[in-house]
Amino acid sequence: MDWQISEDTVPSAPITEADARSLLGRPPATGAWRDGDPVGDRRFATFGEFRTENGERLPGFRLAYETWGELSPARDNAVLVLHALTGDSHVRGSAGPGHPTAGWWGDLVGPGAAIDTDRWFVIAPNMLGGCQGSTGPASIAPDGYEWAARFPYLTIRDQVGAQAHLADALGIERWAAVIGGSMGGMHALEWAVGHPDRVERAAILSSPPITTADQIALNTVQADTIRMDPRFAGGAFYDAGDGDGPHRGLALARRMALLNYRSPTELNQRFQRSWQSGVSPLGHGGRFAVESYLDFHGNKFTRRFDANSYLTLVEAMNSHDVGRDRDGVEDALRRVTATTLVLGVDTDRLFPVDGQHRIARGIRNTLDGDQAVVLTSDFGHDGFLIETAAVDHHLRRLFTA
Repeated sequence: MDWQISEDTVPSAPITEADARSLLGRPPATGAWRDGDPVGDRRFATFGEFRTENGERLPGFRLAYETWGELSPARDNAVLVLHALTGDSHVRGSAGPGHPTAGWWGDLVGPGAAIDTDRWFVIAPNMLGGCQGSTGPASIAPDGYEWAARFPYLTIRDQVGAQAHLADALGIERWAAVIGGSMGGMHALEWAVGHPDRVERAAILSSPPITTADQIALNTVQADTIRMDPRFAGGAFYDAGDGDGPHRGLALARRMALLNYRSPTELNQRFQRSWQSGVSPLGHGGRFAVESYLDFHGNKFTRRFDANSYLTLVEAMNSHDVGRDRDGVEDALRRVTATTLVLGVDTDRLFPVDGQHRIARGIRNTLDGDQAVVLTSDFGHDGFLIETAAVDHHLRRLFTA
């Protein structure tokens, strides 16, 4: 769970008048990419029937993805990069038609970067259930209406299963590396445990072996906030006009999430008790600067995401337990054969580093033995997105191991 786009993964800063003006106008009912919108750099792969772990059925599905570099004749240089909760396939590249924001990890993917596209063929899919080109609740169901709240319940394993279909379609039998952070790290771990023969290297960044009760509780409050918005209408809001969708509930859920992505140190240092304007917030109608910061990013989020998709993906995150039906976490981790980088951030209050240490202890071949790499950062969970120089160093270690 993180911002997952470059312009939001910078150190927090007070909101300027120009920032506020950029959000003038009423938000759409959904910020999902829809058929007919500019394609941008997306590619699409379509598949037939998909059965979920829960026994539900999608009669067909599509994954949107982007690629960089060239696949070798032996098809042995493919690297899978997996995004977090609200990310997408646009890892690298400019904002423009079809892409409201620039790539979220452009410093780490590209020619000469840690994930060197002169050497590796990099693939980044939008996860199943997402809202940026892959099949999700905002997609049209066979009856001609959006899936909305009817969309099947998905697990992390379901989403990895969909990614495996994409690998098969591209003729990739074994990944040179699977790399993911936060929810993407859950996918990377599931790949390494569930498909050990298909993963040569793995990087699991700021991600836990299971979603804990504390984390489920945080997710549940966010989900309920969306559902309680009267304009959510049980998920049937797609015909609503601009400003009449569930943007208030979605924005509030996002504000709540942000508090777990950043650390108290950063927020306190950046904002202290400053005011947003010259009007006092002490009973005179003014606002603290940190309030305006949260509002701005919550409202901005509603313009690029879908409320039903948020619920679908949060529930998938809640399903994460790499030891489920595998005799527990430690037995599951023993299945991993990939050379693995496990990395956490010391100020991460969403997925604390004890989870990363547990993963490192359970995998037989990590870069650093039974301890995860721990980055020192003021930026909390989002440190794996912001501290690019440090992450670059450790990814280079992985690729030379």
